[in-house]
Amino acid sequence: MDQLAALRVFLKVAEKGSFSMAARSLNLSKSAVSKLISALEDHLGARLFYRTTRQVSLTEEGRAYVQRATRILEDLADADNAVSSLNAEPRGTLRISCALDFGLRHVAPALPEFLGQYPDLKIDVDFNDRFVDLVEEGYDLALRIGSLSDSSLIARKIAVARMVVAASPAYLARYGTPLSPADLADHDCLLYRGRNNSGEWTFTGPDGQSQSVRVSGPMRANNGDALKETARHGLGIVAIPDFLLGADLEQEGLVEILRDYQQALLPVQSIYPPNRHLSTKVRRFIDYLAQRFSTRPGWGNGTDHIVHKS
Repeated sequence: MDQLAALRVFLKVAEKGSFSMAARSLNLSKSAVSKLISALEDHLGARLFYRTTRQVSLTEEGRAYVQRATRILEDLADADNAVSSLNAEPRGTLRISCALDFGLRHVAPALPEFLGQYPDLKIDVDFNDRFVDLVEEGYDLALRIGSLSDSSLIARKIAVARMVVAASPAYLARYGTPLSPADLADHDCLLYRGRNNSGEWTFTGPDGQSQSVRVSGPMRANNGDALKETARHGLGIVAIPDFLLGADLEQEGLVEILRDYQQALLPVQSIYPPNRHLSTKVRRFIDYLAQRFSTRPGWGNGTDHIVHKS
């Protein structure tokens, strides 16, 4: 017995509720369909259909087998598509929604090389921090910072960012250097709107204990560069992802503080709809970014390579 052929015939009979209709749909004789179903039942040692002169209906075992048989054939199709797409070249238009700060610094410089590898591909990228409906707005994928809130989407982590708490030397000279997170309550802090609207910063100390402090200050913004510039001018303390900082904080006009206390790492994620057949252009782009960022020192692999000068 050709079991794959039998599975396909079984599912068609289950769908049509008739041996005759299944036979016509598959361009087979009714007797051939009947023989395959009988052989499958003999192989399984279970009856899959109740047969009467007027109708065919699934048994309890048949209903359970429909789910398994469907999954087997879908997995086989996925395997075929995965292998056949390995040698396919990306083409068409890749539509991307990308977080603004991260995108301009790290994704935009990566695009020319990627496009150079695939001359038949075009890229349409929207740099923004707003929530987008990937399916409704026609995006192939989004690149976002932080945890995934929509469980209906699929996320792949391509990098990890560490939060750096920093201030300008002038600010620290004027107001003193916080020695613990609790000290931040007495300082001006610059808040990122959107990531944590509660005004509460949480740290893990060298003893592994978590502690939170409510902070406030003269500015709240949804742009990390704006907060960094404000901190650089001595107007407060900022908590900022390390992918927005250069390798040398002194050149940024900032000094890292509270280095023994860490905030939660931020995943940098590619997010896409849960299609069973991920297109070649999306898969190649995600693989490209993951590889590019894994070889970058610093934030790309979640380690600390920022230079601290005394």
